[in-house]
Amino acid sequence: MRRFARPKPLIFMLLMMVLIVLIAIGQYLRLFERAWFNLYTLWQPMSAQSIGLDQYRVVVEGRVIEGLDDDVSALTFDPVRKSLFTVTNKNAELIELSLEGKILRRIALVGFGDPEAVEFISADTYVITDERQQRLIKIHLEQGTTFLDAADAEQMTLGVHMSGNKGFEGLAYDSVGKRLFVAKERDPMLIYEVHGFPHFNPEKSYAVHVINNPKRDAGMFVRDLSSLQYDERSGHLLALSDESRLILELDVDGRPLSTMSLNKGRQGLQKTVPQAEGIAMDDDGTMYLVSEPNLFYVFKKPTQP
Repeated sequence: MRRFARPKPLIFMLLMMVLIVLIAIGQYLRLFERAWFNLYTLWQPMSAQSIGLDQYRVVVEGRVIEGLDDDVSALTFDPVRKSLFTVTNKNAELIELSLEGKILRRIALVGFGDPEAVEFISADTYVITDERQQRLIKIHLEQGTTFLDAADAEQMTLGVHMSGNKGFEGLAYDSVGKRLFVAKERDPMLIYEVHGFPHFNPEKSYAVHVINNPKRDAGMFVRDLSSLQYDERSGHLLALSDESRLILELDVDGRPLSTMSLNKGRQGLQKTVPQAEGIAMDDDGTMYLVSEPNLFYVFKKPTQP
């Protein structure tokens, strides 16, 4: 009887090296956790409290924001003005957009460094981040405002995990709990909860508390964080990842509930969203998204019969 030839040691070593590299890449891209979550959701009914991101479908795809060539970063919905705000960081500006993605006004930002996120707090009040210096800057915007100077604004610096250009990339605000969620892009990827900023009551002492949730942050199977959105109705947090091309819904305990892919063929998309940088949600649950350099998207849930 003829014996089978044993595999040569060199081939075996090469196969092992390839396997190790594939496992390392899968771990780096968080593919194993994502695959496990997708498998789990196939067998489990969707939570009644979930926003159900996978049900959203694109209704406006990749509309160019006319008159804007600079890179847009972040997005927030203003429920008073019924409009959206974004920032650009090369020629620093705060830009108001209509819900159709048209420019309504532009406000120059002076001394804001590298603005990466903007968040609506209350009527005429917003917070803007300076990514590199990790500053949170509270601004007041009036109808006739044409420029804003950071030197005149209330601000604070967290100064945690300072690492070049991987600072504060996203903001979200819980108006009931008075919590400002601040996303650090990566290296490490974290979400902080800031209590006490912005300061509302001058009669009370200024006290800021910063809380983090390592268990929640470790459970987010995405590569980076580009933007955040807090849903007041459910108390859930939405986290946008540009590198993973994914929006992740986290419940009140920080556990993943649903996801929304930004890849071609998903959610009705004809093309993959190239570089998603900001998400916002209005009072009706419609989701808005901007992608560098100047693309605008709208996603809605189909009406139930």
